[in-house]
Order: sequence, then structure tokens, then C-alpha cells
Amino acid sequence: MAKVYIIGAGPGDPELITVKAIKLVESADVVVYDRLIPVDILKHAKEGAELIYVGKEPGRHVMEQGEINELLLRKALEGKVVIRLHGGDPFIFGRGFEECQYLIKNGVDCEVVPGVTSAIAAPEQYLVPILLRGVSSSVAFVTGREDPGKGFKEVDFRKLAGSVGTIVILMGASEACRIAVELIQGGLDSKTPVAVITRAYMSDSKIQFTTLGEMANCGITVENPSVIVVGKSVKLSPLYKDSASP
Repeated sequence: MAKVYIIGAGPGDPELITVKAIKLVESADVVVYDRLIPVDILKHAKEGAELIYVGKEPGRHVMEQGEINELLLRKALEGKVVIRLHGGDPFIFGRGFEECQYLIKNGVDCEVVPGVTSAIAAPEQYLVPILLRGVSSSVAFVTGREDPGKGFKEVDFRKLAGSVGTIVILMGASEACRIAVELIQGGLDSKTPVAVITRAYMSDSKIQFTTLGEMANCGITVENPSVIVVGKSVKLSPLYKDSASP
């Protein structure tokens, strides 16, 4: 039976990919890969393997998702070993599950290899705890940009504000100011600390510390891709600097 491997490549550090994922890259005939994978992983591909870039940038998609689904199906039905590399984990705000659904519906088996999600890895790179005994006992992973095609809005930041200890926002760069405003409207103090981690584990990775108030006033530039962490545990990072200090 034809089969496709849907693989999480982790954040930007190639050493954070799993051993199983590397072995599959080495055996693959076709590697279909995203924009945010650690590109050094591709060096493990065997000679003659077909490397196909299908990355998506804001406002610019090399391929639409439907085309990617069809590509995976076509290559698998040709009898090739096909792997699909996603940045982070393929099921955490990725399209990996949709790809599996499409493949299975069309008679192709699908195996998922989990990856380290940036929702956890990005804060940990800069020693920002998202769960900590006595400080934060719950965390929410949310998207900052919902699919308008689903017809309803699910993430209510006003309600979320008082529901969990730490909020980790992915894909929220373009909506950072609005999100901060809604969290304050929901009851969070404007002085609540925020960490913005950009391009985690890549060569130009960086962190910015700020407050909800400053972010609500668009006083900080949030680049894409960034992970935004909101909560009092942020302040416990040894790298933290209080942006409200003179």
C-alpha cells in the first residue's frame, strides 16, 4: 500500500529533529518541505532524491494546500517513498492532519512523526517557563490568525485572559496589537509581562520583553515568525528586563 510520512521537523535547530525523522529523510525518494524547516535537514536526503519546496509566506504561497495534497498523492501512487516535512509539529497549527485526511480518503496510508513544536521550544530557548509550580498551572496554545473560511471565530482573547496562567500565541505577529488590547479588556493588567521570540533556534533568533500595555499601543515590532508568550511566569526568565522600568 502506498504511504506518505508526515513529519515534524521541529524549530530552527536541525539537532532537534527526531532520529526517526532523519532516518526517513535518508530513505525518501521525494521530500516535500516547508519554509520554516531547518534546511540542514535536507543534507540527509539521498543522492537523486526529489526535493520539492512548498513553503507559504504571508501573502505568497508557492503552492496552495489543495495542490500540496495532490502532489503528495501523485508521488505516493508512483510507488515512491514520500515524506512531507513541516516546521515544528505537523498537527500544531499545521496542515498535517488535512494532508492525512486527503491521502487516506484516496487510498494512501499516512504515518505521522511528531516534532518539537515552537510553542514549547521557543520560550525554552530563552529560559521562559510557561508552566511552573506555584506560578502557572495552565497554558493555552492559540493561533493569532484564524481561518476566515470556517465561518466562525473560536479564539476569544477577552475570555481567555482570566482562564489560564500562560498564553502562548502562534501566528500572531500581524495581530499582536489587537490581541493585547483584547487581553487587557478581558481583565489582564497592562503591566503583564510578554515575551516575543522571533525565529526560534535560527541563526538570527531573538527575544524581546515587553508588557501588554506596550504591545497594545503597538510600541513593539513583532516580526514574522514569532511566538508570543503572555503571563507572569515570563518575568522569571533570567533574561527578563522590565520594559516599564526607567
